[in-house]
Amino acid sequence: MAARTMNSCVFTAQHKVQWMQKPLPQIKRPTDMIVKMHKTTICGTDLHIRSGNVSTAAHGRILGHEGVGIVVQKGQDVNKFKEGDKVLISCISGCGHCSNCKKGFYAHCEAEDGGWVLGNTIDGCQSEYVRIPHGNGPTVHHIPKGVSEEAAILCSDILPTSLEVGLQDAQVKEGDRVCVVGLGPVGLSAVLNAKLFKPSEIIAIDINPHRLETAKRLGATTVINNADGKAADLLLERTNGKGIDAVIECVGNPAAWYLCEKVVRAGGRIALLGVHGKSVTLHLEEMWKRNFSLTAGLVCTNTIPLLLDRIADGTLDPLPIFTHRFELQQMDNAYECFTKAEQYRSVKMLIANKDSNDGFNPGPHAADAVPFY
Repeated sequence: MAARTMNSCVFTAQHKVQWMQKPLPQIKRPTDMIVKMHKTTICGTDLHIRSGNVSTAAHGRILGHEGVGIVVQKGQDVNKFKEGDKVLISCISGCGHCSNCKKGFYAHCEAEDGGWVLGNTIDGCQSEYVRIPHGNGPTVHHIPKGVSEEAAILCSDILPTSLEVGLQDAQVKEGDRVCVVGLGPVGLSAVLNAKLFKPSEIIAIDINPHRLETAKRLGATTVINNADGKAADLLLERTNGKGIDAVIECVGNPAAWYLCEKVVRAGGRIALLGVHGKSVTLHLEEMWKRNFSLTAGLVCTNTIPLLLDRIADGTLDPLPIFTHRFELQQMDNAYECFTKAEQYRSVKMLIANKDSNDGFNPGPHAADAVPFY
């Protein structure tokens, strides 16, 4: 870290991110760590920030809340890690000591720089280096033997989000009929994780043919293209009007919500994972008598150790979610590819620091997938 600046992906204005020089991060508190990024990725939430839908993320913020890297510097009070350790960075930062953290409610950590802060209220992981708060906390992890960096980074956000806020909150149990609405990275992760609950059926809904094909490969038993807006009617017809036990909403728009309302069965559960930037109507005049339950919220990432163990023992293989690889210096290309998912047949971007290239190639390289600028 002899240089004083680094390259970073910065939210500079509404609808605009820019690859630019920023000052190197510094230790601010004795429990901070500085991590040199090896792998990062782009989340749909980053697109919400870029669109101006996240009021807490200011212009000038380095984006990104998912990452794997090497500890290059640590505060004097950090004893969980040493310099040179490889770590998985959770999208959530928890101190481990406040009342919420003691309940495993890390998303609502009461400490300064606690909760969802990376790439939001403090600089994030789409950079050469990042400051990680709460280095002794429960939300930074050693990577077990047998787990690759590529698989580990999917445990930063999308795998625990789909498991905790989706399947666990929806109380999915063996024999349930599960429906995942929206097949972005989190929705596809929900399909992948759902298999572990042994449901009777995993139904996947989207309007993107490539993502429907991907859901089928990941374990969906039924896929429905909702381009004609008739998915709800089809589901009710398939279930003889009874509906779905567990509906996992992974889009974050009114149309997806209204579909979930229509298809949840009496006594069923709706779990909202989508980031909703607009108001929706809860039609209580129809829903009050259905004895359904509704959950929504941020992921707490307390299932990361479980997910790492499942990857290590071969129970879970998340790598097929990746479709494209880019180098960190190609962030503009990566955002282009991720934003235009149908055009590029993209799902999840693996973004690697060129200094940590290990040869993993999940699909078309940047040179084949996106024109250079």
